[in-house]
Amino acid sequence: MSKKTRRRGKDTSNSNSHSAMGRDSNEEESAHMDVGITIGSSREHSPERKYAFQIEEDPRSHDAAGVLGRTAQKWRRLYNNKDFGNIVLLISLYWLQGIPLGLAHGSIPFLLKEKLSFAQVGLFSLAGYPYSLKLFWSPFVDSLYNRSFGRRKSWIVPIQLALALAFWWMGTHIDSLVRNPADSIHEIMYLFLLIVFLGATQDIAVDGWALTLLSKENLSYASTCQTVGINCGYFLSFTVFLALNSVEFSNKYIFSEPRVEGFLQLGPYMAFWAAMYVVVTAYLALFKAEDAEESSAGGADYGIVETYKTIWRICRLPHMQQLIAVLLFAKIGFIANDSTTQLKLIERGLHREDMALAVLIDFPVQIFFGYYAARWSQGASKMRPWRIAFILRLMCGVLAM
Repeated sequence: MSKKTRRRGKDTSNSNSHSAMGRDSNEEESAHMDVGITIGSSREHSPERKYAFQIEEDPRSHDAAGVLGRTAQKWRRLYNNKDFGNIVLLISLYWLQGIPLGLAHGSIPFLLKEKLSFAQVGLFSLAGYPYSLKLFWSPFVDSLYNRSFGRRKSWIVPIQLALALAFWWMGTHIDSLVRNPADSIHEIMYLFLLIVFLGATQDIAVDGWALTLLSKENLSYASTCQTVGINCGYFLSFTVFLALNSVEFSNKYIFSEPRVEGFLQLGPYMAFWAAMYVVVTAYLALFKAEDAEESSAGGADYGIVETYKTIWRICRLPHMQQLIAVLLFAKIGFIANDSTTQLKLIERGLHREDMALAVLIDFPVQIFFGYYAARWSQGASKMRPWRIAFILRLMCGVLAM
């Protein structure tokens, strides 16, 4: 064998030994890391392109935990969140907003339909319009406030006290008005127009406070708090109240002996929530301080006129005009189904408590999809959940014809 051949064999054995040593060292290094990822194209194999990260939890234990275990972990993380108290406060404030909405859009039309025509019920529906028109007075809420008391508390505290006073007064008079609604339909409409207007004004202040009350990393919880709070309040004032107000439901499930009235009347229900408004408002006024940074967050303070000019400039943007046009006509396809189907079913003999119990199906769906819609809309295509829900809603309207 020639010297060149022996040298080549020696070089080959040395390279093989170095490769084996390299593999051994790589195996020793990989024993200390959980997962290795090669970043870059397949042509880039330099060691500098190799990175590693560690997984603190064992994936097998994560799978074994199951859905309930993962849900419990999420709730524990939420409870340990530094903004947990503020999240509970936001849910409570939005919950109080849902109480008058559930009455004005749910229970009261059902109670009135038994004694009024559709035209008179349509007159009462004007009481729900402040929530659609709150943009027109929102600059006042955002521009006028007492800096020492707090930018948002300056509106939330007096508005909720006014709601408590209105609920207490209606608690002593509303039952007699509802018994003879044909003679007092205008008074009923004006009363609920007032409480819906106050609730819409409170909503403006709470929405603005949610942007500064939560820390930046928890800001996505704001929409979840709104969805959970308003839907819970609406559910109590609609489904739960109608069921407990029904004579048939109360005699069947609550009373041991038949009675002529339901378990819960509208007056005591409104008086109870008047007390709840006072309790929450007292906590806000006495124990919840609004920081100066929260009051001044969001940029410079604009006057009322400048705020209206800014809104007008925003509305003149081409994309904003398209969005306004879409929102203005979007509900034409299913507004009749949403507004009259339930009342028509009541007219055809369906008991109102049965209709209210049917909302039990809708309530968890709204809570579930409200939470995930907030997460799905955080990506690049933020309007995709709305487009999918809009198409499905149109299909439901067609099927309901």
